[in-house]
Amino acid sequence: MAVLESGENYLEAILMISREKENVHAIDIVNNLGFSKPSVSIMLKKLKDEKYIDIDEKQNITLLPEGLKIAEKILERHEILTDILEYLGIDPKIAEDDACKIEHDLSDVTFDAIKKMYEEKIKGNK
Repeated sequence: MAVLESGENYLEAILMISREKENVHAIDIVNNLGFSKPSVSIMLKKLKDEKYIDIDEKQNITLLPEGLKIAEKILERHEILTDILEYLGIDPKIAEDDACKIEHDLSDVTFDAIKKMYEEKIKGNK
């Protein structure tokens, strides 16, 4: 089953938090995304039922292979798009917010072309 944009945001948040902390818990996601505890609990249950994440007996959340794949894809898009927008002179906060909106809707073909241009023209010039 395809994960929706909101699910992608959760998977991306779990990945980002896991890079900073050894264990990820629901409260970390609440704090990261600014959603209510009940909303986070409902989405985590869906992601667990769909086998994107696992939640162990200590309530530690880990990405399963398919969840990790999606999270890495969305995070890469976010980082590259943010860099490009900042390179264009956009305020970093606006660039980050706009990248978050764009990252979910681009086709793989379009993103691959943007990524190629970024690597050839921007990344090396930073």
